[in-house]
Amino acid sequence: MFRSVDVVKRANFYFGGRVSSRTVLFPDGSKKTLGVMLPGEYEFGTDMAELMEILAGHMEVLLPNTTEWQTVCGGEEFHVAAGSSFKLKVLEPVDYCCSYLKD
Repeated sequence: MFRSVDVVKRANFYFGGRVSSRTVLFPDGSKKTLGVMLPGEYEFGTDMAELMEILAGHMEVLLPNTTEWQTVCGGEEFHVAAGSSFKLKVLEPVDYCCSYLKD
């Protein structure tokens, strides 16, 4: 649960609406997005380092500088470095929280 936050009402849509999120802004200036990804294959780029928490569902992720896909399920998380990209194979609808980390 988040307390004392602002939520941007307008949703973010990517990949033809197959990935969506809403931005949550915190009093300390940090932000997170809460979203849903439908099954499919996606590639995302990062400006800031990210912590991806998978709340429900499962997918495979190919992290930067790796050659093997790893399975990530609800209750698990992974980190992505700033200025990189990562690939996802979403196998079922995924509920996620992405935290943008300051260096």
